[in-house]
Amino acid sequence: MSRVGEKIKQARTDAGISQKVLAKKLGVAEKFINEVEMGKRILNEALIEKIAKVLNTNLNDVNMVVTDEDLRKEKEKEVKKVYEPKKSEVAPKGDTDEVWNQAFGSVLKRVPIYDYSMTKVYDYKEMVLHSNKIEGHSIDKVFYIKVENDDMSGFRITEGDIAFCHSIKEVENNAICLLEFNDNRVVRQIKKLDSTKVLLISNKGTVRTETANVKDIKLIGKLDKLEIIL
Repeated sequence: MSRVGEKIKQARTDAGISQKVLAKKLGVAEKFINEVEMGKRILNEALIEKIAKVLNTNLNDVNMVVTDEDLRKEKEKEVKKVYEPKKSEVAPKGDTDEVWNQAFGSVLKRVPIYDYSMTKVYDYKEMVLHSNKIEGHSIDKVFYIKVENDDMSGFRITEGDIAFCHSIKEVENNAICLLEFNDNRVVRQIKKLDSTKVLLISNKGTVRTETANVKDIKLIGKLDKLEIIL
């Protein structure tokens, strides 16, 4: 068991959370958590921080630091378990690194953070892949947006916050979405009035509503989660 795995297992046990519950909160398989705690998985800093947030504990102490030498030994140990080559078949170090790069690529996915126009990329966030999906959605359907104004401050969505979204095509009642209306990209709550009309709701200290025909709005994505910037 690795130091990282031991620390996570201890924090999970102290929090009274099972591997299954922790896996569900992280959007990964229970097997993944078990392999982490057994030291069979090497986690990056972003995922460690996410686990720490879920367990409400600090995992960034000195005992959690993985040095380059530690990482190299972990990689060599895992490759040896998978395949014990003959001396004449030992691959160069570069090939070993490539194997591990491909392995990490199947676990984490870089998701872009866009502006409302979806043309400017501010940054990327690494998200955990589970069954080739992120948070239950196809990897080609997910993205982040950086909130551009305080139109939805009454919903605790303010300028600078980062929202995780997935693409949608059909109107979902009471969903908060990035959409295009009257040639503008905006974030609004959508409330169905009937099969042809909806109410677009914003709240910048005061609730404002606009009635729109469904055919006149273009849905870009539904906001699923919000990361508040303090």
